[in-house]
Amino acid sequence: MSTAFPRSWEHAVVTGGAGFVGSHLCAALLDSGSGVTCVDDFSTGRPENISTLLDRPGFALVPANVSEPFTVDRPPDLVLHFASPASPADYLRLPLHTMEAGSLGTRNALALARSAGARFLLASTSEVYGDPQQHPQSERYWGNVNPVGPRSVYDEAKRFSEALTTAEADTHGADTAIVRLFNTYGPRMRGHDGRAVPTFVRQALAGEPLTVTGDGQQTRSLCYVDDTVRGILATAAHGMRGPVNIGNPTEITMLELARLVVELTGSASEVRFIERPTDDPAVRCPDITLARDKLEWEPRVSAEEGLGRTIAWFRAHLGS
Repeated sequence: MSTAFPRSWEHAVVTGGAGFVGSHLCAALLDSGSGVTCVDDFSTGRPENISTLLDRPGFALVPANVSEPFTVDRPPDLVLHFASPASPADYLRLPLHTMEAGSLGTRNALALARSAGARFLLASTSEVYGDPQQHPQSERYWGNVNPVGPRSVYDEAKRFSEALTTAEADTHGADTAIVRLFNTYGPRMRGHDGRAVPTFVRQALAGEPLTVTGDGQQTRSLCYVDDTVRGILATAAHGMRGPVNIGNPTEITMLELARLVVELTGSASEVRFIERPTDDPAVRCPDITLARDKLEWEPRVSAEEGLGRTIAWFRAHLGS
């Protein structure tokens, strides 16, 4: 299935480019021939994520907090706003920083795009659907979010950033796009970031019990990072505004995921059930009809293959 659109970028700015998804996005853009400026304050991103990019022609790093005005050395023709804590452990530790990244950070990234006449792409999230009452979730669904719950600092920051991006397009005619990313995983995730895949892989490789919350019947839809990046770049190239869901429509329960990780690692670890977090969604699955129809995009990497690659990376980077 093709997602090759006849559009290339001379210079892309990626905010949050030292983060998990952002660093993969920077590498993919460089591989396509684009110059790339990574903007990151390293509050959750890691220098080692972009260490192999620093000496590549066309790559530049701007250490900056996007919640404050920032500049880059040359005008971009594409701005991708990915700067935000994204794991529960991070946004619960950095609640105000998270909300500022979604509000002030989005405003500053939009201002950069407007001044350069660049296309702007916002990385939103399936978290805007909250604990959904529609299943699977389509882009037309408005969500079921607790605005004062512990997850609200992330959920509402992203919902606000979507509204701000839409207002920028409607008011100033800006060329904008919104992608809603679902449960991306792969190499460069941090073992202690609180998300299920890195937690389970780290525990299995260490021979520790895999901590499954609640009864483990809650579902997620796991999309390997290479597939996610293809979807992001396809959206940028297509010119659509969105929002568009980018995720894997194949659901898996957390208990099934834990058992699969144990199998793939060859671990002797057992499963241990722990208390489920407040407002933890019961189901999460994207309707990707829009991405299939408009972008000719869908995931290619199976859970077994993607988890295998992720486990291999963790084996080589234990302790990082």
